[in-house]
Order: sequence, then C-alpha cells, then structure tokens
Amino acid sequence: MFESEYIMRRLPLIPTLIVLAAVAVMIALGCWQLQRRSEKEAMLALAAANSGKPAVSYPAMAPVPPDLLFRPSSLHCLRVVGWRTEAGRAADGSTGYRQIAECATGAEGPGALVTVGVVQKPDAKPAWTGGQVRGWIAEEPDHRSLLTRMTGKAMPLRPMLIAAQAPAGMKPAARPSAADVPNNHLAYAVQWFFFAAVAVIIYLLAVAKRPRPPSDPT
Repeated sequence: MFESEYIMRRLPLIPTLIVLAAVAVMIALGCWQLQRRSEKEAMLALAAANSGKPAVSYPAMAPVPPDLLFRPSSLHCLRVVGWRTEAGRAADGSTGYRQIAECATGAEGPGALVTVGVVQKPDAKPAWTGGQVRGWIAEEPDHRSLLTRMTGKAMPLRPMLIAAQAPAGMKPAARPSAADVPNNHLAYAVQWFFFAAVAVIIYLLAVAKRPRPPSDPT
C-alpha cells in the first residue's frame, strides 16, 4: 500500500478535526489580513494628499476619519494634565523622544493629545503648560495587541495633533506622513498561510510515524 494511502486511512478522527479547525482559522486570518491590506492602501492613498489641503477643525473623538488624517488643524490646550513619552523623530531627521501632552480642552470631554516636541532624554521634564497649538492631525501611538485587533475588541486610536513648532529646549516633531504608517498586512497574511501549511505538514508527519498495527498490510 502506498504511504500516502496509509496515512489517509490512519488519520484519527478527533485530532484531525482539531487540526483542520486550527488550519481553517489560520487561513481565515490570512485572508482577513489581505483584506486589511487593501483597506490600508486605500486609506494611505487618501491621507497622502491631505497635508496640502486647507485646515480643518480638530476631531474630538476617535477614530480619525481618513479624510482628516494629516490635515492641518489647531486646538487650544487649557492645561496639561499628563505627559507621555514615546520614541520618535524630529523634523530635522534626528531621533529622540516625543513629548506628548494630555490636554484638557474644556470643563468636560475627552481632551486632546498634542505631540509638543522631541527631546534627547526620555526623562526630560517639559515646561510647556498649554496654549494655542497649530499642526497636523495624526493618531496616537498604537500599543494595541494583535489579538485585540483581530477580535475587534481594540479601542480606536485617539486623534493627536503634531505641533508644527516646539517650545524652547525641544525640537519640532517630524511632520506626519503616510510613509510612516506601517502596512504589514501582506507579511502577516503570508505568516498565517505559512503557519497553516506547517501545521498540516507536521500533523501528517506525526501520523506517518505512528506505529503500524500488526494486522496492517505493508
């Protein structure tokens, strides 16, 4: 009997169903990533042309619509209620740490995030306390896990204003660009398809190595 025929005849039912279900999930995730890739490319194409358009009102709530991403805008920060520090790039191309202010913009409401500038030391204490800010609309840094994004449980990214000018002691942050937005969905799709293929191969090899019962013909 051919080896392939033996393997097919000896496949255990329950483990095989479990493996097939897992492979189906991996393939579905790969197809989902391909769909997301097309959506991301369309969004980036729209956003790439936004920086040259007229200024718009700063969006108060997430998510940021693609037609507003990278558009010029402004807001008034009444006071800074907190700071975030993120690795980033300055307008002159140097690297450092972005100082992101969490601003109150009124008595109530979600407030606003402002990338005030870039410093060289992550523990630098910004002296900026608020005021009128002009810049470009972007999104806050994305620290959401891949699992929450795949399951649809991830919170949308809040809008963030990249200030065009920085206070004394800071460098202006790099102007947001579509080139800075990662689009790794094709690589993720290939990984899921690869995992599915590897799972099938490993399972078939494991079945093939199972001892043959004495009554089985060779």
